[in-house]
Amino acid sequence: MKSFNVSPVFYYIACVIWFEGCKPDNKKNLQNIRDTETAFAKSAEQNGLATAFFEYAAPDAVINRGALIKGPDAIKSYYLPVEKSGVKLTWKPDYIDVSESGDLGYTYGSFKRSIPDSTGKIINTTGTFHTVWKKQKDGTWKYVWD
Repeated sequence: MKSFNVSPVFYYIACVIWFEGCKPDNKKNLQNIRDTETAFAKSAEQNGLATAFFEYAAPDAVINRGALIKGPDAIKSYYLPVEKSGVKLTWKPDYIDVSESGDLGYTYGSFKRSIPDSTGKIINTTGTFHTVWKKQKDGTWKYVWD
């Protein structure tokens, strides 16, 4: 049987190629987070805040609204009366990043909240939002913190 001498450089190159192939495609992850954030905002406009915040919440999601509200059902319950009061919320991510491991990401950007006062006049306020996203087992992204 003939033996082959394989250079250590070959093993090094093979390991680098294998390792690079195992890294997540974070360019794709960034785009998926952007698409998910955009769809989330669109759902809030079209379907209401309670539905959108429920649908895009991870099972362990938490929102901070002066107090911590934990879990999709509690978040939906929080937003139902807010939604009925006529509050509208729009937002757009200005920045998106994803972890090197490709399983966590975050967005931040500007939001506009429109609230009707007792006379029906719309009061607009603006601010900055920050959302933490977690990749789910099925490959979708859900927020874990807002």
